[in-house]
Amino acid sequence: MKAIEIRNKYLNFFKNHGHKIIPSAPLIPENDPSVLFTTAGMQPLVPYLLGQKHPEGTRLTDYQKCLRTNDIDEVGDNRHLTYFEMLGNWSLGDYFKEESIKMSYEFLTKELGIPAEKISVTCFAGDEDCPRDEVTASCWEKAGIPKERIYFYGKDDNWWIAGEEGPCGPDTEMFYDTGKPKCSDDCQPSCDCGKYVEIWNNVFMEYYKKDGKYTKLVQRNVDTGLGLERMTMLLQGKETPFDTELFSPVMDKLKELAKEDDIASRRIVAEHMRSSMMVIADGGRPSNIDRGYILRRLIRRMTRHLNKLQIDLEKLPELIDLNIDILKEMYPELDSHRLEIKDVIINEKDKFMKTLNHGEREFNKVINRLKNQGINVIDGKTIFNLYETYGFPPEVTKDLAQENGFKADLSKFDELFKEHQDKSRMGSDQKFKGGLAEQNEKTIAYHTATHLLNAALKKVIGPNSHQRGSNITTERMRFDFNCDHKLTDEEKKKVEDLVNEWIKEDLPITVETMKKEDALKSGAECMFIEKYPDEVTVYTIGNVSKELCGGPHVKHTGELGHFKIAKEEASSQGVRRIKAILE
Repeated sequence: MKAIEIRNKYLNFFKNHGHKIIPSAPLIPENDPSVLFTTAGMQPLVPYLLGQKHPEGTRLTDYQKCLRTNDIDEVGDNRHLTYFEMLGNWSLGDYFKEESIKMSYEFLTKELGIPAEKISVTCFAGDEDCPRDEVTASCWEKAGIPKERIYFYGKDDNWWIAGEEGPCGPDTEMFYDTGKPKCSDDCQPSCDCGKYVEIWNNVFMEYYKKDGKYTKLVQRNVDTGLGLERMTMLLQGKETPFDTELFSPVMDKLKELAKEDDIASRRIVAEHMRSSMMVIADGGRPSNIDRGYILRRLIRRMTRHLNKLQIDLEKLPELIDLNIDILKEMYPELDSHRLEIKDVIINEKDKFMKTLNHGEREFNKVINRLKNQGINVIDGKTIFNLYETYGFPPEVTKDLAQENGFKADLSKFDELFKEHQDKSRMGSDQKFKGGLAEQNEKTIAYHTATHLLNAALKKVIGPNSHQRGSNITTERMRFDFNCDHKLTDEEKKKVEDLVNEWIKEDLPITVETMKKEDALKSGAECMFIEKYPDEVTVYTIGNVSKELCGGPHVKHTGELGHFKIAKEEASSQGVRRIKAILE
């Protein structure tokens, strides 16, 4: 069964069970400050999990494009991906454990044809915050899973929360038995020997965690996630996602073109190319900060491994075309942005080749200095400095060192690189703090202020100025917008004055639900209009701003305080960034 068939079966199954199919949110979140990229299906739905009414009702299903960055350096093995697709269904205060489990079991066994004896499940074992989930276990027994294949684990395994605070709850996970022998008598779904593979996770979201304490949400929700690539691999009996139709044509082409084959390098090229294309199609561009840096890193790592495979870089357009042609049925946006995707990747590749050349010059300075000192070992700190400052890959340093009769001591490099990774992960995790999951007066005020800033920029710069992204914490707001020049002091003052004038007027903020086409006819603005469902939520601020948005917002602009621009700077090519505070 192909991936697109699995996706369509999933969406149609839940549609037939009363769910509305909603479009995938873009990889680059709109008005969502929580993370650099959309990392889970629930992320765009947090306001509705907290009680806000969704325009499409209480039963929803979709496929969600996701990108997670913590494991970039693990890509190349047989399982890690940065971009992946998550299938999900939600109950927003509607059904709960029994109906959710019944539908999951039916979909796995009847729609996908997985034998019931291949399925094991796990439930929450209970602790001082939440009791043992006997209800879920009973529901699985009723559905058809015997007691001996129902396991109980603690919070580390069977509790789900995005970040340190927000909506959360116990979950139940479904595992597929691959048929491999048990690694020991104690081999269970929690074991990572490869016998059991997690295929689905149903979260019973009825709690909210803040300051280490759990309180009940105003409504009980169900939030599920099924990874499409993993399910495709298992149903096709493949060993890795790279053996499925999502990757295999590119993998085969890379093998054909490579003068020096290496399967890990081929996987890195195929995966990073797909991830980069998806980000670019949703508006991402390379830069030295935040998501732009992640995109730059993906393209550069891909280029590095094309070089390692000794593939002529002039073949890159051909490889991009092949990748788009494979995926365009699933992601039509790749085809419609084909030229942009090629331009961005090829331009970044060209820049990186210059970086490599520059790094090689710096490397030559290093070995000349060491030769003069009678040293024939390049220490790890020097290797790391070449990597961090010039983007010069350690494996290239190692190869060049050997060619010049030097040794490369990578032990210290590995230590420094791990510190670098840990800092990056901490930074990535920090993105979830202060996000939509942390709705408080400050973040809601900043969210509202982004609408006023957007409106002010249109008046000062021109109507073609549009939002390109935002990020909010309890301390500040950050707003990206397209603009071809650095704002003058006069322009910044005009923007500030306009926003503060509208705040002083204490304009009312109204919300209404309408058809998407009616919202557009009324003049409402948004990013990625094609990604919105047929029914949308429109927020209007006096006669100043009208935007499609998930909310939440304050009731009157007078609640915001005084708006002040702290900094204005470049974000990426053609995109400027304003950092501002509310005093």
